[in-house]
Amino acid sequence: MRTDIGRGSTPVETYMELHYLFDTVMSVVSARIEGNHTTVYEALDNISTQSPRSLEDHLKEIINIAAAARFIDESNPTQPLTHHFVRELHARTVEGLKREGDATPGQYRTRDVAIYGSAHTPPSWPNVHAEMTTLLEFANADYPMNQQILHIALAHHRFVWIHPFGNGNGRVSRLFTYAMLRRTVFSSRGRSALNPTSVFGNNRAEYISALERADARTTEGDIQWATFFAQGIRDDLGRLINLQEKEYVLSELVFPTLSKLVEEDIISEETRQILRLVAEKGVVKAGDLSEVLPGSATQRSRAIKGLVDRNLLRHSSDGPRFYHLSLARGPIAARLIRRLDELGYLPKMLSDD
Repeated sequence: MRTDIGRGSTPVETYMELHYLFDTVMSVVSARIEGNHTTVYEALDNISTQSPRSLEDHLKEIINIAAAARFIDESNPTQPLTHHFVRELHARTVEGLKREGDATPGQYRTRDVAIYGSAHTPPSWPNVHAEMTTLLEFANADYPMNQQILHIALAHHRFVWIHPFGNGNGRVSRLFTYAMLRRTVFSSRGRSALNPTSVFGNNRAEYISALERADARTTEGDIQWATFFAQGIRDDLGRLINLQEKEYVLSELVFPTLSKLVEEDIISEETRQILRLVAEKGVVKAGDLSEVLPGSATQRSRAIKGLVDRNLLRHSSDGPRFYHLSLARGPIAARLIRRLDELGYLPKMLSDD
């Protein structure tokens, strides 16, 4: 399955928009596991329209997780995971939070802690740095491809078992897992893979239970946890690979979503035709849209600016005169999430949102 990752025909800009959308989805999942009740639709509506400083704590928590995931995406996956990297993930995750913050962002805990509702007692704080050193050595070790998911599963549990921070351990452990996936299963493809951690949100109770069984540090407990993790990641990857194929993305996701926007009277049929052409081409200049936007160059530019202002199009990384569909923010995003849910891509935790 690894050899399939990053080889698809979906345009890079479209794929990255899906990536950012999944970052938001998985950030909501991670926050929901910790007791945040924000829906994915509330997150999309508020994150795209408000300044981070004006957001309430429950929304800022989700923005922080997504920003930490972006930090992972921008890091070099060939470099080893370090204490500094882990502490930076923590600092970005808890920054500016009140309810789910930490008095010492980016620092390992300097007191002993208990985990609410768990029989496990994490290591005493003087041992945390040494325990994390051992974990990082394990996480950075090379394993054959057929052992990498097991390797990551064991590292995830060990992170939670150590509980290195005063707060935010669950959120950071899931980000740490994503970083390990990028170094192994997703490595060397030249583009960031979609975050396949919905396994954690498919059954919160089973996730917590599987972790607790592994706390006993028995072979049986380790096998049960690793099986839960591996099956979830395998299923997730199988679905996400479809999103690398342009025909699938257009026919199953984008085109039905655009039709839904017309049905809801959010866009006109003319606008649907424009957006459909942009989707087919991936990235366009104003002149590429002459068949659906007749008239002068000035008129086309004015029409495109209107679509950008409505968050239906975005400027491409190719330059200010290049555009692609806005799939991760704006009106398309929420309807795209509904379509992804219909196709079974959303974790069960979010399917009732």
